[in-house]
Amino acid sequence: MAVLLEDIIESVELWLRLIRKPQPYVDPNLDPVLLVPGIAGSILQAVDGSNGREERVWVRIFGADYKFRTKLWSRFDTSTGKTVSLDPKSNIKVPDDRYGLYAIDVLDPDMVIGREGVCYYHDMIVEMIKWGFQEGKTLFGFGYDFRQSNRFHETLKQLAEKLESIHKASGGKKINIISHSMGGLLVKCFMCLHSDIFEKYVKSWIAIAAPFQGAPGYVTSTFLNGMSFVDGWEQNFFISKWSMHQLLIECPSIYELMACPNFHWQHLPVLEIWRKKQDEESDSHIVLESYNPSESIDIFKDALSNNSVDYDGEDIPLPFNVEILKWADETRKIMCSAKVPPGVKFYNIYGTNLETPHSVCYGSEGMPVTDLQELQFCLPTYVCVDGDGTVPVESAKADGLNAEARFGVPGEHRGILCDHHVFRIIKHWLNADSDPFYNPVNDYVILPTTFEMESHREKGVTVTSLKEEWEIISSDEYENEKRPCVSNISLSYAQNNEGKQQVQLSAVSVSVDAS
Repeated sequence: MAVLLEDIIESVELWLRLIRKPQPYVDPNLDPVLLVPGIAGSILQAVDGSNGREERVWVRIFGADYKFRTKLWSRFDTSTGKTVSLDPKSNIKVPDDRYGLYAIDVLDPDMVIGREGVCYYHDMIVEMIKWGFQEGKTLFGFGYDFRQSNRFHETLKQLAEKLESIHKASGGKKINIISHSMGGLLVKCFMCLHSDIFEKYVKSWIAIAAPFQGAPGYVTSTFLNGMSFVDGWEQNFFISKWSMHQLLIECPSIYELMACPNFHWQHLPVLEIWRKKQDEESDSHIVLESYNPSESIDIFKDALSNNSVDYDGEDIPLPFNVEILKWADETRKIMCSAKVPPGVKFYNIYGTNLETPHSVCYGSEGMPVTDLQELQFCLPTYVCVDGDGTVPVESAKADGLNAEARFGVPGEHRGILCDHHVFRIIKHWLNADSDPFYNPVNDYVILPTTFEMESHREKGVTVTSLKEEWEIISSDEYENEKRPCVSNISLSYAQNNEGKQQVQLSAVSVSVDAS
């Protein structure tokens, strides 16, 4: 039996339609959102100036430490305020694929095993697409070179251009910014230095886990010992703490995360050192010395006075950089003058319920420190406070801004970006839900179930009564199969012939149906 070519084509087209993935839901009424990551939250690529070849240097697993040292190690240029790579042929750039989302989604797209360790905004992007956001229309990302200062003019210029392009792409809609961690300081600097642009393009700003007054314990140990962005077995294939230490010592961004010395801390962060000293009679004794944030600077200077790296056969000194410290102090002064422009709403979400390094101690009474340069090789111990494991609650809450709301959510500094309670709050603030009864504070929904209304006259007075029953529903209660119910909420309204009015509201009982 002969088969016409048209029939074959029609059958193939039908088959393709059947296997085609369903198109994601798109809500045309949503306002655009821009996601801004924190430190180390953007993919960085090194561009070879001689041939234009690009390679990812942050984040990668294979050859990570070598590429990091050869391409990303930098020096701070005091004349420009820019941190410049030691490799004169390398220029660092952030990829702008997927409207900026590629650079802040999965930081090592090639990684399969242990991929959750390099996911940044991935879960939030997936969730927001389910809500009806669309990449390039209502969902965008802004990655940046996190080595630079949060007020670096090139970064702020790029952010201004990004806001303008989003405004055009979305048909003139104002933008909701969601920042995480140090990204909050970047947005705050932009709001200070470009308030006119911020007011023109921004509708709201949601800051998540922002170290508005610094991350004291985290940064103190970073200056002396370095930091690791990956935990567990992945550390063996990733960048060493020492390599990271040598980079950050020349990065203004990390200096801008130091404890703000002028902030009135409820618990003052200190650097403590058990030291072995000798008196005038050459008798040795052990003392515990304590230094506040300003006094700690001299300790950093002494401890890092001989710090250096061997780069391409040249010994390059990398002491604690006082010039960068001056730059960071100026950044803090700028942020202190920040004000949210009229018409822009600001929200603050911070992490709680985790022990968070606040004060740092080196040595012990049994093993005191004899030379401050030993601190680079000592393991610190911490005095912890409540926070997200990196940023103390006290710092994250102290935004100094006129906030619509501030909410603490139990969660870890990076993990909070995957928290479904946070998703629910953000969805509500972005008007991506149609639930007017949702309460972000307690993460529950109040639903009216039944009501009765009656009206009658008594001695010339009209009395109208409304009685309702409500159910309070939360995710926890779904799991426990409990349905708490506040019943018999009564509202009475009365007005007499003289025009006098009386309103009475009463809640009669609270009951729980555990069946």
